Amino acid sequence: MTTSLSADDLILNLRSTSKESGEVSFQKVSWKPERTALIICDMWDDHWCRSAADRVVEMAPALNQIVNEARAKGVFIIHAPSSVVDFYEGTDQRKLAQAAPFAKPPVKLADSPRWGTAWCWTDPDYEAVLPIDDSDMGCSCQGEKCGIREAWSRQIDLIDLKKGDALTDNGQETFNLLAEREIDNVILCGVHLNMCVLGRPFAIRQMVKLKKNVALIRDMTDTMYNPERPPGVDHFTGTDLVISHVEKYWCPSFTSSDITGQKSFRFAEDQRTPRE
Repeated sequence: MTTSLSADDLILNLRSTSKESGEVSFQKVSWKPERTALIICDMWDDHWCRSAADRVVEMAPALNQIVNEARAKGVFIIHAPSSVVDFYEGTDQRKLAQAAPFAKPPVKLADSPRWGTAWCWTDPDYEAVLPIDDSDMGCSCQGEKCGIREAWSRQIDLIDLKKGDALTDNGQETFNLLAEREIDNVILCGVHLNMCVLGRPFAIRQMVKLKKNVALIRDMTDTMYNPERPPGVDHFTGTDLVISHVEKYWCPSFTSSDITGQKSFRFAEDQRTPRE
């Protein structure tokens, strides 16, 4: 990673967690905006889980501010609303992704399907099992759980698509866009961390295996976790456990404050003592 500091660069305070001791450490790095992409994962307009959908609505305005500020600094924005890219057919953002010249990736891209798209599965060569049980798909609504359905049709309209952005859910198209711009640094945000933000073909596992410098915006994500399942913690503690898993095995994280200079985002329902 680039560590020399420049006034025009993104200055990020990257947090990592030791696999051996669980100790948390920080590293200040400087990333050139023009060599950095921000990928927005699956911030759909709706979700089969009502509580998950509500949290996306709550988080989206804050994420839009971050995206706008990152874009203004020169960061390349990739919108990645999986399975609904056809909604954007013919738009400038979709055409930009489709027009990027083919670039041969250094490793085989994910092709094992899940939910109709390529998928990077949990990899025992890299990581332990996830620290939460999401085998029930993680509806956190109290009482009767929501029925699983494909509720989404587009990216939530609270996030702006602007000139110069790209839109894709395809791993090869994503790599083409990065290669064309000689982008080494990739920032991930969006939902849901234990599923799509790790597993999609444009997401954390794939980007790490492509040897990119990867970082997660930890206050701009959420999990699919039902507190009635192991380890029996509240929803937001469950998200923190997955963030720590990512920091141990895949990539560091930082908060949106490093981009905006403002207080990091927090869900209104999360009444715990903040942990930065």
